[in-house]
Order: sequence, then C-alpha cells, then structure tokens
Amino acid sequence: MWGTVLRSFLLGPRTERAPEPDADALAQLARAVDGAARARLGRSLSIRQVDAGSCNGCELEIHALNNPYYDLERFGLKFVASPRHADVLLVTGPVTHNMAEALLRTWRATPDPKWVIAAGDCACNGGLFAGSYAVVGGVENVIPVDLKLAGCPPTPEALLAALRALLLRAAARTK
Repeated sequence: MWGTVLRSFLLGPRTERAPEPDADALAQLARAVDGAARARLGRSLSIRQVDAGSCNGCELEIHALNNPYYDLERFGLKFVASPRHADVLLVTGPVTHNMAEALLRTWRATPDPKWVIAAGDCACNGGLFAGSYAVVGGVENVIPVDLKLAGCPPTPEALLAALRALLLRAAARTK
C-alpha cells in the first residue's frame, strides 16, 4: 500500500488533460441564448436551480456557468434565489420523497410562462437511483418537464445549448 501511495506522490495523477473549450463558440452560444430570451420574454432569462436529491455532480457543472470563464451574467442570464422571479426551473437529481412536495410548491410559485429543464440522467429518469425506495423517480413524475437534458453530469456547454433550444422551441410554438 505504501508503495502505491509513494508512486502516486512521485508520478502525480494519471489523467488526461481536458480539451480546451472554444471561447468564441461559447460566447456565441451565450449571446444566442440571451437573444432568444429577450425575443421571447422582452428581458433576460432568470433561472432557479432546484436540487431534488442529487449527488451534486450536476450542481458543480451548473455552478461553473457562473465562474469567470463562462460568466453567464455578462450575457444577461442570471440565477435567482426565488422561484417567484424565475422563468426556468433547472432541476437536478432524482426526486426524493422528501423533496417531492417542495419541488411541486416551487413549480407552483414560479409565474407563467415557465419552463422546466430536467438536467442530468437522474432528473430525466431517476438515473442509477431509479427504483430505489427513497426516490419518486425523475422530475416528470412530480411536475411537467419541457426539456430533458441527458448526461452524468451535463457539461456547461450542454446546459447553455438546452436553454437556447428551450427558448427557440417556445418561440416556435407561439408563432
């Protein structure tokens, strides 16, 4: 065991470097999301993130949207603390029995027009927790879902693309 520990200290982690994201493509995608939100709502998009019982993997990717690299707020997109100020509920995790009522109340408190994104495999269908005694299942078992975003966890780019797709689909329905 000590040999393994010593080798890990001397050699360092054995992981591959992540590919460099394309900053221009990211900026273009974020501007497209903001443009679609302003066209649909007449203002920027407000997002309320709800953790319905996740492992926090999806939250790490969602929080990355606010870091200096992605910096969502420079494009007018923002996370809000209250569902009463939200346009989108971004729900992660399988819905646990303890969170089902809270999720339903959050959805009811969100004003219309509102959209729900089930972010991550667990939110879509329960993920690896499906069938567990502690969970109700995916988000759609409790509230209506407008868009399912697969991934364990979905990347920040995938989250931005999902927001854009949601807004474009909503705009197409109203025409």
